[in-house]
Amino acid sequence: MLSTKGSDQKAQTAGLARVYLFAEAYRVFAGDRTIMRERLGGKGAGLAEMISAGVNVPPGMTILTDCCRQYYEAGKQVPSGLFEEVWAKLKEIESTLGCRLGDPKRPLLLSVRSGAKFSMPGMMDTILNLGLNASTVEALAKLTGNARFAWDSYRRFIQMYGNVVLDINKDCFEDLLEDMKDELGIKLDTELTAEHLMELVEKYKKLVLERAHVQFPEDTSDQLKGAIEAVFRSWNNSRAIYYRNLNQIDHNLGTAVTVQAMVFGNMNNESATGVCFTRNPSTGEKMLYGEYLVNAQGEDVVAGIRTPNKIAKLASEMPKVYDELLATTERLEMHYRDLQDCEFTVESGKLYLLQTRTGKRTAAAAVKTAVDMSNEGIISRPEALNRVEPIQLNQLLLPSFDSDDKAKARKEGRLLATGLNASPGAAIGEIVFNPDDAERLAADGKKVILVRIETCPDDIHGIVPAQGVVTSRGGMTSHAAVVARGMGKPCVAGCEVLKIDLERQTLTVDGRTLKKGEILSIDGSTGEIFAGAINRLDPELGQEFRTLLSWADEERQLGVRANADTPEDARVALDFGAQGIGLCRTEHMFMSQDRLPVMQAMILAATTAERQAALAKLLPMQREDFKGIFKVMQGLPVTIRLLDPPLHEFLPKLEELTEQVATFKAKGITGTELKDKETLLRKVKELHEANPMMGLRGCRLGLLYPEISAMQVRAIFEAAIALKKDGINVLPEIMIPLIGHVNELKIARAQLEDVAKATMAKEQVSIDYKFGTMIEIPRAALTADEIAEHAEFFSFGTNDLTQMTFGYSRDDAEGKFLQRYLEGIDYQETKLKVLTQNPFEVLDREGVGKLMKIAVEYGLQAKPNLKLGICGEHGGEPSSIAFAHQIGLTYVSCSPYRVPIARLAAAQANLKAEERDK
Repeated sequence: MLSTKGSDQKAQTAGLARVYLFAEAYRVFAGDRTIMRERLGGKGAGLAEMISAGVNVPPGMTILTDCCRQYYEAGKQVPSGLFEEVWAKLKEIESTLGCRLGDPKRPLLLSVRSGAKFSMPGMMDTILNLGLNASTVEALAKLTGNARFAWDSYRRFIQMYGNVVLDINKDCFEDLLEDMKDELGIKLDTELTAEHLMELVEKYKKLVLERAHVQFPEDTSDQLKGAIEAVFRSWNNSRAIYYRNLNQIDHNLGTAVTVQAMVFGNMNNESATGVCFTRNPSTGEKMLYGEYLVNAQGEDVVAGIRTPNKIAKLASEMPKVYDELLATTERLEMHYRDLQDCEFTVESGKLYLLQTRTGKRTAAAAVKTAVDMSNEGIISRPEALNRVEPIQLNQLLLPSFDSDDKAKARKEGRLLATGLNASPGAAIGEIVFNPDDAERLAADGKKVILVRIETCPDDIHGIVPAQGVVTSRGGMTSHAAVVARGMGKPCVAGCEVLKIDLERQTLTVDGRTLKKGEILSIDGSTGEIFAGAINRLDPELGQEFRTLLSWADEERQLGVRANADTPEDARVALDFGAQGIGLCRTEHMFMSQDRLPVMQAMILAATTAERQAALAKLLPMQREDFKGIFKVMQGLPVTIRLLDPPLHEFLPKLEELTEQVATFKAKGITGTELKDKETLLRKVKELHEANPMMGLRGCRLGLLYPEISAMQVRAIFEAAIALKKDGINVLPEIMIPLIGHVNELKIARAQLEDVAKATMAKEQVSIDYKFGTMIEIPRAALTADEIAEHAEFFSFGTNDLTQMTFGYSRDDAEGKFLQRYLEGIDYQETKLKVLTQNPFEVLDREGVGKLMKIAVEYGLQAKPNLKLGICGEHGGEPSSIAFAHQIGLTYVSCSPYRVPIARLAAAQANLKAEERDK
């Protein structure tokens, strides 16, 4: 529920009103962008600043975000006196323009839009052409000399108002429009005459009466009241809530409302509407990028109703307008010092800017724009580093299609069509036509491609889990394109040759029909759509990527290592700039089919001698594993965790074995085959534990069966010695897991160091090594001073530490109740969240973090040169990396593909700390 805490007091203290003209807002808020975005929303702040910079903007007013919060606090009641303030500001706008809302001779028409602190494209509602009624539509026709334009504007207004304010499905209006075109035998909306549109308006009004049970409002004041309240309501519509949850935007911020005088891109063929970016939002290339439509309104472009022209064509179609647009957008980019996303309208040859905001962009564009703007002297290097969200770098690792396989697919006739290359990347998946199906199938582990005629904000729950998106309508700035780019998903838009039948769930092109469930491959970088699967390749990273990360390396204090269990993983990590391996999980090395039987023989051994014999077979396998990893890392530190999981994980499941033995007996199968199964079943039952996470595993296993850990340490040192003899330096760090009491580490280290020393003495080769432990049990954190006496490094195993601290089993929690905790528990018609973030994804600073702080403090007191790292999944999550920097860790360790994220996040953490210390 939205809270108004502090908002009223803040407003009263500053002596602020609740509604401001664009022209006065910049002065009132002293040009403070942070406050302006908080109070005026991004749209209102941008309009105020554009006017202050001398840009041609239609006049208007902004209702503060405070009012939205007050609206919800009052149980969805518009704050008292708000409309009186709106009417007062409206009079000033009317005076400036010489026209009046509802005037039967010179009517003023308005747009009413949302605008939150953070951009939420398409998630909330907009109404255009407000102020039209039976008399003002006639006046508009007379003033413009264009009856068709007037009636087209009126039918658009009824549709938008009916949908947004009166909650009538927009498809109901579209059906009436399509039916009329079918009856008349025409294809384009622009072929409808004024008389046709008059008839359509009457049908729309009749629909409103049938569905909403009210007459469409003729009173323009009532229209404006309804629109303002509808924008407030749209803050909490389902798609806006979903978007905020997805992007971790505070639900208590509320939206501002901008009320602006209309200018018309659909007045005549000298009018147009469009969207443009000051740089290419997909690649970052410095060029005016975007699209426009002649004789159209803004929603035609962004909603994908018509496929627009690329902005370059405007240079020949309206050269003066293009030159002015280019100069204005360049000025705006220099003013804001960032890539801008601008909406514009041309009315009878005159250019108006309706909005500018920081442009959403792909990761590739974010990196190139940041580096280029720094090199151009627009921003500093620290600013460039802060301009890229670390998690965005994942997008740069998106695969592309193998060019040879793609060429082969073309020859085979599998290229179905080419649309607009709206969002880069390559995706393969089953065709689905419904966002609900996309969500359901993806939850079952299926990879899907969402195919739609056009997407709308209501489809977001299907876009998120899809591998990629295809639309037959819409352009590069359509809803599908913008959302897909923001998520790093491939998207092919505006592919008009595709005939999509949503009811039959088929896609037809050139006489070929594909059904739901068939495989598509889409290339968002070229716009190509193929039938069947195409081989994909790992991406090549550009020079700007390397430049940005080199700047990050100069700035960061934290080291960055990788979690890697194979030479291949180690090589990837090294290529991405890892400074060592922070976690090598040895249990993964025993899971291959050639090793698992030997491992199982070791587990099933009845005597120590039998166990030693099995371990003797595993020793050379382990030695070669370690040699491969050490060789790749070339003298960088490699932290190897000794066997951690319980032994039963290497054996068949109890339930499966029980069923197999019962089946054998039922079928009368006897002899060795049954005996072996029964022996295995007895061992599995013997090893079975009520709570294996807290059972015989980690250091406990090594203490009870020291020969297992001894084999691993011998393999580590034999591998290191062999490589050192070949002139390759090796820095092994042996990590003993699951320490809860200092004596566990004390005994285990003594046993294993004897093995290490004996191995080195035998070969007469000395290896520089370290022994340390994982801090993953709360007691270990609380007694870190004692444990540090016997360790040269700590590595926080935050996955298990989170489980132990919360008392959650991760698998059970995420499968049964954690999602409800995050979504909210039902209480008195609202939802109360137990947790705001999943603690297995973002480090819990208040609980787990407090234990980590204690361990760091106590550990360094006992051993000032103690190395401190983190090797759980949190090591690649930006917020958790910032916390690691804050508490003074030496390094973070993450999956190989997250190393670039960690490098940038570590740099940003240091920049933030430096800024805070100024």
